[in-house]
Amino acid sequence: MPQLRIDSTRFGLVVSAYAFSAGIAGFLTAGFADRFDRKKLLLFFYIGFVIGTLFCGIAPNYQMLLLARIATGLFGGVIGSIVMAITSDLFPLEVRGRVMGFVQTAFAASQVMGIPFSIFLANHWGWHFPFILIAFVGLIVGVFIGYFMRPIDEHLKGRINTENPFFHIMSTFKKPRHLLGFSTVMLLGMGGFMLMPFSSAFSVHNLGIDLKDLPTLYMATGVFSIFAGPLVGRASDYFGKFNIYFVGTVLAIIMVLVYTNLSSTPLASLIIVNALMFLGIFSRAIPAQALMSQIPDTKHRGAYMSISASIQQISGGFAAALAGLIVHGAPDGHIEHFNRLGYVLVLTSLISLFLIYQVHRNIPERRE
Repeated sequence: MPQLRIDSTRFGLVVSAYAFSAGIAGFLTAGFADRFDRKKLLLFFYIGFVIGTLFCGIAPNYQMLLLARIATGLFGGVIGSIVMAITSDLFPLEVRGRVMGFVQTAFAASQVMGIPFSIFLANHWGWHFPFILIAFVGLIVGVFIGYFMRPIDEHLKGRINTENPFFHIMSTFKKPRHLLGFSTVMLLGMGGFMLMPFSSAFSVHNLGIDLKDLPTLYMATGVFSIFAGPLVGRASDYFGKFNIYFVGTVLAIIMVLVYTNLSSTPLASLIIVNALMFLGIFSRAIPAQALMSQIPDTKHRGAYMSISASIQQISGGFAAALAGLIVHGAPDGHIEHFNRLGYVLVLTSLISLFLIYQVHRNIPERRE
């Protein structure tokens, strides 16, 4: 923000631009998502994501960064939905909780641990460098995907792809159980996008954490998340996915309210608060993904996951933009009204709890 000389509203736009373009891409892809080998589809969008990230790394100003973020979102936003479709295709529901635990752990660890590492890199070589490094690592991972992943094409066997892509999207939207899933993911997608973009500034300027201690804070939380994710996944398979989601919602609500209302806080105490808050978030995200993976049948899974990811990204983009309007950066860097974000999250968490219960109660388990 200071190097680009932008305020919190424009920073929120940089965050939400990726989400909005990712949402658009998901809708455009939904009609074709079940017509191709999922491995090939994944590689196509992954390559586009790597190229877009590289352009973020060489953007000379705010305007070019914004355009690069939009381009990156057009490709990157679809990757998550393809990964979830592949996961649902390969693993039966009985073990899907623990599998989603590992997948969600990777997502969360990348976000939590990526922040301190990026701060370290940016402090030494500038804010462009983390993007360039991501593009480089992404290229290596892309080679591994292309070489080691087998084709994921079971959904194509015995099927003739004559359905119009537009009608495929419409048939996906028409199913009541799909609409229930879309409504649920819309609310689930708002949480991280509201808190995470401003969490670093809040920790430094409101809580009194030294900038050099931020890597320690996020690294400790990330290590905890890596161990907690698989355990939450196993617990959701053993104790019931909705039961774990309920416990996670209660814990998340308590810890979000605690976190967003903190004042000056010692580093050790903040690490504990962060760890418990992420445990609550994990205990919602992992069983929710496992529960909602049973909503679509195989022939609609790609389209459903693409639309679901689009809704999640767009709602997340809306949440980031809304957060930028709710909070206000004072001249001294203090983030004002941050606690209001917590109250919004409590409301969305309670509504999503009701919707997840409807999924749990009304949608039979699919065991393809």
